[in-house]
Amino acid sequence: MKILFAGFFALAFSLPVAAQYPERAVTLLNGYPAGGNVDIVSRQLVEGMKARFPRGLVIVYKPGAAGAVAVTELVRAQPDGYTIILTPHSALVIAAQVQELAYKTPDDYDPFANVVSYYPMLAVRAESPYKTLQDLVAAARADPGKISVGSPGEGTSSHLNLEDLMIKAGVKMTHAPFKGWAQSSPALLGGHIDAVVAQPAELKGQVEGKRVRVLAAFQPARHPVFPDVPTAKEAGYDVANGVWFLLMAPKGTPAAVVRYLQDAAKEAVEDPKFARSMAERGIDADYRPGDVLRAGLWREYKAHTDILRRIGMLKN
Repeated sequence: MKILFAGFFALAFSLPVAAQYPERAVTLLNGYPAGGNVDIVSRQLVEGMKARFPRGLVIVYKPGAAGAVAVTELVRAQPDGYTIILTPHSALVIAAQVQELAYKTPDDYDPFANVVSYYPMLAVRAESPYKTLQDLVAAARADPGKISVGSPGEGTSSHLNLEDLMIKAGVKMTHAPFKGWAQSSPALLGGHIDAVVAQPAELKGQVEGKRVRVLAAFQPARHPVFPDVPTAKEAGYDVANGVWFLLMAPKGTPAAVVRYLQDAAKEAVEDPKFARSMAERGIDADYRPGDVLRAGLWREYKAHTDILRRIGMLKN
């Protein structure tokens, strides 16, 4: 009887919430500065979802700590569906393991929709003597530490792909962390670093301008925008750590509200206009619902635990 009463009470509580939602503006947190990929995807997503939110769906910027500042605000917010976040999964499976944060594992929030995904690539400037990934690895093996490779920062997916490559190739390169493509691009073109791990969208313009050559894609299959670029696995190194952008709500958000949010996101992501806009930037529209997404986050979390431990970023 107690179980039946508890279930009835929960249903009675959730029905009015679902019927009225959304009765005011919803905040979409963004943990990165304006102008970057998270911002671009956020704006496109809001455009596709806004019909479902007549009171407004407003992007609020909370940059800092590799996205962890915004995720921390999300997990501490009221679980009522009026605060959600779009975040790269690196803030969940990397930052949460190397920093002391208000959240730790994928059970500490409610992921309800994956939106896009992409995989970093390794590139050199056009005049570089390295024509293939094997060339770069051979140079690193001949002179350990001499080859310098830039990334958007310590502990990012780009950095972990580089570390994973060094482990599997048995070589040592020097990691050069920057604060994003705006810094790493001039460093590469100016000859201050030998190579860079960057996003397809960032590299596309430089490749088309014949200023940069991509040596390898850290993904399971070749990228449709770069069909002539082999994967790292094709070159002999099974390295493929991707980046997901996903939507989350605080843990405990009513199931009916989460379904409303998930349906709104699905409609936006499956709009052909969204897919075209993302493809132009070398990003794949990649809708996955919450149940599938949580299982995927746990797989990524455990895989990154192994990588982080191997490179010394985890002490236990």
